[in-house]
Amino acid sequence: MFIRKFILAGLLALPVLSSDAAAANSDKIALDFEKYELGNGLEIILHRDTSAPEISVNLWYHVGSGDEEPGKSGFAHLFEHMMFQGAKHIGQDVHFDILKEIGATGINGTTNTDRTNYFETVPRHQIETALWLESDRMGYMLDLLNQASLKNQIDVVRNERRQNYDNRPYGTIRFDVAAALYPEGHPYRYLTIGRHKDLENASLEDISAFFRKWYVPSNATLVLAGDFETDDAKALVQKWFGSFPKLPKPPRTHIRTPRLHENLRKEVVDNIARLEQVQYVWHSPAELAEESFEMSVAARVLGARGWGRLYKRLVVDEKLCSRAYAYQNGRHFSGSFNIVAQLKPNTKRVRVEAIIREEVERLQREPITQDELNRVIVSTESSFVWRLESLSGRADQLQWFNHHAGDPGYADIYLQRMRAITPQMVRSAAVKYLSAPHAEIIATPKNTSAKGTPNSKRSSAQDGDK
Repeated sequence: MFIRKFILAGLLALPVLSSDAAAANSDKIALDFEKYELGNGLEIILHRDTSAPEISVNLWYHVGSGDEEPGKSGFAHLFEHMMFQGAKHIGQDVHFDILKEIGATGINGTTNTDRTNYFETVPRHQIETALWLESDRMGYMLDLLNQASLKNQIDVVRNERRQNYDNRPYGTIRFDVAAALYPEGHPYRYLTIGRHKDLENASLEDISAFFRKWYVPSNATLVLAGDFETDDAKALVQKWFGSFPKLPKPPRTHIRTPRLHENLRKEVVDNIARLEQVQYVWHSPAELAEESFEMSVAARVLGARGWGRLYKRLVVDEKLCSRAYAYQNGRHFSGSFNIVAQLKPNTKRVRVEAIIREEVERLQREPITQDELNRVIVSTESSFVWRLESLSGRADQLQWFNHHAGDPGYADIYLQRMRAITPQMVRSAAVKYLSAPHAEIIATPKNTSAKGTPNSKRSSAQDGDK
């Protein structure tokens, strides 16, 4: 067990970035937490705040689509849906109703490549009900699992894919990007939403095996944030989770970053989009890995709305694009560095791509300015502070640091790493990652090409799923 407090000092100091000067010229923000572990391996993190009579309950299972097996894409997300179908003592499909009845807010669950989470905020006197619900799902979900509920949620997830990917402008391009970056067998190839045929083939046996492997106490972390007495909270956690058996924590197999041996260019037709889109993607550092911060800074310098180099040239000055942005997408195994530009009608793609290349080469040729760096650091730190405003935001931030760094109190190191970046460090990272081969995915609206002529090419990344 350990108890720790981290102080976030100097978050809004501009442009002085030394920690001593920042601490001397700004307010301090303190966040207390206590972390301990039950006998069965369940991690508990408590953050006490009595300013409002409510408690945020935030449970992470350390499994995401990045842990899926080939041919079983979408299972992590499908299982998130299944967890709301009911459990032995809760009953069938009443989880939301119970929480709404007791005045809960912010009820939901999400899945990404790295984790699956479930959360709600309840009045302080209803905390035991929330813990009972999460406990019953953790221990007795399989008791109520049946073919009808599985089929129902498969249909829901497939419809979600149609809404958010298949029938949305540029939605299917995400599959093309993943297919270009990741080979068959890599868990990032088919996105968290999964493939239709894999979801259709999901069986009760598959779902049961997934639950037994990943949804064990030793693979979960529970955060309580809010108005509680610490001893009372510990007693309730022990009551509802302490009796579960200790089962082995499932190993997470590390998968090395794949390499592109040459630039890969693919042109696809988007039947829904109305504007041509250019997307360049490079392999990049994993979340919190060495040089991940530098690549995040590089992305902001290129794509920040209003002042980013690419945004200013493509959207403001030359008015070639309606949108232009860049982002570093860090994940557990590896990340991706993305540049996206959506062209205005009658814009010559060759000019847009030339500007992208020029700005990428400029990042590698010369350091960014100190003013650009200061702007990114202040923006990052202020966003970080605003995320801590709500109980649910604090609970999720504690979880995020605990998951990726193994330390809920990583915030002080996080800010130190951010403030330690220099323009030369950003240049060095850009040289390392943006000099490597990359993927170029060009999406054109149906019946048009770059020259405005008919184009009959079709995307192949969906594997006939649509």
